[in-house]
Amino acid sequence: MGFLDFAFYGFVAVVIIQVVFYVFLFGKFAFSKQKKVPPKNIAISVIICAKNEAENLKRFLPSIIEQDYPNFEIVLINDSSKDDTLEVIHHFSKLHDNLKVVNVKSIEAFWGNKKYALTLGIKASKNDFLLFTDADCKPVSKYWIKEMSAHFSNTKSIVLGYGAYSKIKNSILNKLVRFETLITAINYFSFAKSSLPYMGVGRNLAYTKKEFFDANGFINHIKLRSGDDDLFVNQIATQNNTTICFSKDSFTESIPKTTFKGWFKQKRRHVSTAKHYKMKHKVLLTLLYISNALFWLFAIILFVSLFKWQMVLGLFIFRIVLQYTILGVSSKKLGETDLLVSLPFLEIFLIITQLTIFINNLISKPIHWK
Repeated sequence: MGFLDFAFYGFVAVVIIQVVFYVFLFGKFAFSKQKKVPPKNIAISVIICAKNEAENLKRFLPSIIEQDYPNFEIVLINDSSKDDTLEVIHHFSKLHDNLKVVNVKSIEAFWGNKKYALTLGIKASKNDFLLFTDADCKPVSKYWIKEMSAHFSNTKSIVLGYGAYSKIKNSILNKLVRFETLITAINYFSFAKSSLPYMGVGRNLAYTKKEFFDANGFINHIKLRSGDDDLFVNQIATQNNTTICFSKDSFTESIPKTTFKGWFKQKRRHVSTAKHYKMKHKVLLTLLYISNALFWLFAIILFVSLFKWQMVLGLFIFRIVLQYTILGVSSKKLGETDLLVSLPFLEIFLIITQLTIFINNLISKPIHWK
C-alpha cells in the first residue's frame, strides 16, 4: 500500500469517526429543545472572585445587583488585589444589603490560587445553591439568576450555562476567541446531553453547596492553578446530577482578550487541566481533536495529489455539509451564527493553535490565574 492509499483509507476512516461524533453526540444538543421550567425562587448565593478587577466591578456589578430575583445574595471575594478592588467592593456593599465581602489575603501555601479564595467565599455564603460568574462578566438579561436557578431540582445539583464573549467588529482574533468558546460550549452541552458531563465554565456555572462539601471542595486538585470550574465539574458531575441551561436569558457575556498573546496565555492555563480529566473523557476528546486534524491534513494531501479526487470530494462535501448543519443549529441556540461564514478557516486556525498550546505546555508550565 502506497502513501496516498494510506492517506485515502485514513481519510475515509476519519470521516466515519466525524460522522459518528456529529450525528450521535453533537446532534443530541443541536436538536434538543430547552425545556421550560417554572422559576424555583430558591435562595441563591452568587459567587464572584475578583483579583485586580476594580474597573470591571464598577462596570458589570450593577447588572448582577439589578437582577429580577426575590432572594439572592452576592458574595464578593477580593483575592489579594493590588488595585482598588476592595474599595470598590466596600462601596457597593454600603449601598446594598445583600452584598457580602470576603477579603482574602495571600498565604504562602496557596499563593496565587483562586481555589483557596473561592473556598473561603463558598464557606461565607449563607445559601445552599451557588451560582458562579467572573468579575469581568455581565448577565445578558435581568433574568439570569431566575433562568439558571430554575434548573435545580431534587436530582439536578449542577447546572451548566453558556458564557459568551462580546463581539468586536473587524477582529479576526475576536472571531477565533468566540469560535473556540462556541465549540467548547457545544462540546460540553453535547456530552452532558449524552450522559457524559465533563466540564463547565466558571463564567456561568451553578451547583449546590452540598456537592462542594461532599467532594471536600477543591482538595483533589488544590495545587493546580486552574480547574476551579472544569476540573471540579469533571470530578463531581454524573449523568444523574447534571443538567444544562441554554435559554437566551441565561447567558453571560465577558470581555474577550484583544491580543493573541493574552488569549494564548489564557488558553494555556485552561488546557493544562484537561490531562486531569477522567480517562473516558480524555479518550473521546483526544479522538475528536485528532479526527478533526487528520480530516484536514488528509484532505489537503489528497486534493493536491488529485488521488481519487471524486470520492474524496464527495466525502469532503458530505462532512462539511453535516458539520454546517449541526453547528448551524447549535450556534443559533447560542447566538453565534455570524461565525459560520468563516467556519473552515477558524477550524483550521484553532487546530493549529491548540497543537501549539499543547506543545508549549509540554515544554513549560503555565503560570497562575492572574
